[in-house]
Amino acid sequence: MPPIISLRDFCRAQRDWLLETTESLVGFESPTTDKAAVDRCGAALAARLEAIGGRVTRLTRPDRGDHLLAEFGCGPSQILLLGHFDTVWPVGQLDRMPLTRSAGRLHGPGVFDMKAGIAIAMLATRALLEIGPALTDRIVMLWTTDEEVGSETSRAAIEDEARRSRAVLVLEPSLPGGGVKTARKGCGSYQLTVRGVAAHAGIEPQKGASAVHELAHQILRVNALQDLERGIAVNVVQVSGGLRSNVIPDEARATVDVRVPTAAAAAEIDAAFAGLRAVDSRTRVTAKGGLDRPPLERTAHVARLYEYARSVARELGQELAEGGTGGGSDGNFTAALGVPTLDGLGAIGDGAHALHEHVEIELLPDRAALVAGLITKLSADSARLSD
Repeated sequence: MPPIISLRDFCRAQRDWLLETTESLVGFESPTTDKAAVDRCGAALAARLEAIGGRVTRLTRPDRGDHLLAEFGCGPSQILLLGHFDTVWPVGQLDRMPLTRSAGRLHGPGVFDMKAGIAIAMLATRALLEIGPALTDRIVMLWTTDEEVGSETSRAAIEDEARRSRAVLVLEPSLPGGGVKTARKGCGSYQLTVRGVAAHAGIEPQKGASAVHELAHQILRVNALQDLERGIAVNVVQVSGGLRSNVIPDEARATVDVRVPTAAAAAEIDAAFAGLRAVDSRTRVTAKGGLDRPPLERTAHVARLYEYARSVARELGQELAEGGTGGGSDGNFTAALGVPTLDGLGAIGDGAHALHEHVEIELLPDRAALVAGLITKLSADSARLSD
């Protein structure tokens, strides 16, 4: 029997284990901003990682949940499995959005984004350790706790482990239908601040310089930077200004969300914000900010890694599509370092951050087989991957 079929059969036989693991993780609610809750989920996850043979290290953080690093095997090089167990849902969401199985789907807060992906990675690793061929690489998992708010406390660990890795497999949710993500836009924001001159709006408005008026000019300039045909999205998402109804406002602010497909586009947008100048010379305009996540670009390394995954999928009797998305993940950081990265290897489903969040139950085991098969192929073909 071909090795990939053996891995598939093992994963299918462990369907109930995979479901129970997923449901248990979802049962530990873990909103990013609640360290105690996230650490309770982390403790349960760490116990499960140790139970399948992982050597677990807690990367403690004072203000966020502790990240988890788990190592399996002892090869001279490593493949990194990456993801997060924080969610956008508050404690108590399970009461309003209960964990349920219905019509072949598992529903619950955080199940799609991305606790089922963690369970998939764990089952894939079990398959390799229990029945798979000997690997030349060790498997390293890094599960973080602040991805949903920008990964400020985990970025250094992510980049350190990525630099040690020949490839990074990101267990974020798939694209609709199961496709993997070979491109993600870089994400960031800018804060515009305008300082003007206050004056009485009724008695002597001419002595004032409205920060709100100036901000309106700047918003038009910022909107002109958007170029959707090139994949550049620039949107003013928050605006504030003024203190009282009878005072010419001397301060106004705006927050601008930016999404860019390439590093070159990021540099172009950054230069445009740096070059903003006031229309009314009595006012002053400043722009601060930039990209929080660099773009995940479809480089030759990324394309090669996708082709590996596609060939494994075909051995499983499946076609594996690819595509891009405007949202970012921690895979953006690893790809920007030049490390071959493939994203979206997690669960197939829908509803990330939405009340209908769910995964397709019967597709979970084969997703684990895909990950296990990809690790097998990478381990056996290490020289080619690094060409």
